Amino acid sequence: MIDMYQRHLLATLNERLGYFPGVVMLGPRQAGKTTLARQLASSRPDALFLDLERPGDRAALAEPELFLRQNRHRLVILDEVQNLPDLFAVLRPEIDDDRRPGRFLLLGSASGKLLRQSAESLAGRVSYLELTPLLASEVRADATSLSVLLLRGGFPPSYDAPNEALSLLWREEFIRTILERDLPQLGVTTPASTLDRFWRMLAHLHGQQFNASQLGLALGGASHSTVGRYLDLLQDALLVRRLEPLTANLGKRLVKTPKAYVRDSGLLHALLGIGSINALHAHPVVGASWEGFVIEQIAAHAPAGADLCYFRTAAGAELDLVLTLGGKRHAFEMKYSTTPKPARGFWTALNDLAIDRAWVVAPVEHRYPLARNVDVIPVQDVPRILATLSGDSAT
Repeated sequence: MIDMYQRHLLATLNERLGYFPGVVMLGPRQAGKTTLARQLASSRPDALFLDLERPGDRAALAEPELFLRQNRHRLVILDEVQNLPDLFAVLRPEIDDDRRPGRFLLLGSASGKLLRQSAESLAGRVSYLELTPLLASEVRADATSLSVLLLRGGFPPSYDAPNEALSLLWREEFIRTILERDLPQLGVTTPASTLDRFWRMLAHLHGQQFNASQLGLALGGASHSTVGRYLDLLQDALLVRRLEPLTANLGKRLVKTPKAYVRDSGLLHALLGIGSINALHAHPVVGASWEGFVIEQIAAHAPAGADLCYFRTAAGAELDLVLTLGGKRHAFEMKYSTTPKPARGFWTALNDLAIDRAWVVAPVEHRYPLARNVDVIPVQDVPRILATLSGDSAT
């Protein structure tokens, strides 16, 4: 189960609680936020944990000002805090009255609405973190575990399922619950059947340019703005990633349309009806699936201040991911092959952007050089490389 895993965010969470009065930890439902928070609470005898989906725990906050004042000496952990949105207005004066670090840990299963509420009232008082489903750096570093993680995704109940059929069943039920219960609870009024069709269409376009007009036609004539709103809903629920194109003054025609990815590879495969690793290998989405999978690893470990985007010109020069940090650009190309060979457009793009370093991330066991300043690496090397980039930007 999930408590077998050492989540990389735990050290950062402890560090932030040692400095800020509060931390807001976001992540999709079932990613492991509650387990991580309870792990943290077990090392702090004064911690108080409230699950705001439980009526009894919500009742304890019937008089929130009095409750919080009486528990100033404790770390108060509030799970599923989006269920009590009015609480943010109460937290602001309470933190201002006592700005000791480590007073509050707020857990939320959505980003957009929750961030807007907290940003308005808690600016400068809390720090934000995102807990993703399990990462490659958090499971056993062998080829079998990596294949399971790619196929099933990082939600612990899916990854830990006894077999592929039960893992797929869990993900199908998870998708249904998100659409029929969780999004409506966040105020989404779009019919679940409509969002289900949209999400499945998006899965078929995983890693491609997001054409709202084309998707709108496929949805029966929905407007460009309506389709964009559907994308925003799934992005706010931390289920879809929108990757913007790099804009640079290069004297070349650049593609300016964002790409869209289903963030968890297991959910992507469930939406496409892919239930086994053999079926995945035979499916046209396999390369794009690996691309999105690696992008999530990079985004989770990216240094503070890093900007992530993709690059493509009308002439065909292309990079899957460009990471800009400290004025330097670094490139990542994803190839689902044990003998990766980037296309000509990759090399052209490196020259166009004067890239400092580039890495080709592939399902290989060991790192090796491909060209000057270009290495092939296994996905497990991503955290170490990004840590090196963070050190370089600080010097």
